[in-house]
Amino acid sequence: MFNTKEKRERSLGTKLFLKPHRCAGPKCVTIRAPHGPGLHGKRRKGAGSEIGTQLREKQRIKATYGLREAAMKRIFENAAKNPGVTGQMILTLLESRLDNVVYRLGFALSRSVARQLVGHGHILVNSRRVDIPSYKVRIGDIISIRKGSKDNFVFKDLGERLKKYEAPVWLALDKEKVEGKMSVLPKDFDQSFDVHLVVDYYSK
Repeated sequence: MFNTKEKRERSLGTKLFLKPHRCAGPKCVTIRAPHGPGLHGKRRKGAGSEIGTQLREKQRIKATYGLREAAMKRIFENAAKNPGVTGQMILTLLESRLDNVVYRLGFALSRSVARQLVGHGHILVNSRRVDIPSYKVRIGDIISIRKGSKDNFVFKDLGERLKKYEAPVWLALDKEKVEGKMSVLPKDFDQSFDVHLVVDYYSK
């Protein structure tokens, strides 16, 4: 059977960490098969049109954050209403999603796993259960794991993993309490895509 997750990574030509254990090592599909999927995947691709380049970048962002088209468009519209650089605001809104914050805190190995943790009610925001992955985390919000969920197999090696993990500068991670807080708005993004291409795409 075809592996749709790996096929998506090969098609977009970037690591999406959809399979975190494999993407962290030499078994990652982008290393094993660094070309597009299918019979003609090894053929050299042309430069492509401007709209094609913008569309591809939009697809990369959607796949990275696990978004549907409606959610992506809504984020752009909200970012466009705010003062400042629209591209920067898009990244801020994306990074402020609860599922992303759970991933960035090191509680999950990938955003897809983090989305499941939130959806299944394992995550607390300010000691209250929130099961909406798109929930917007605000400065000062404390993210933790529900007490009854800490024995879940998903968190089996979490303590050991957190000892070696460093959270982004905009998050304060307490490794002993296994909780984190958004101390400032997301910044210093380590993303490989060009969000300004997405701004151009939606601005047309």
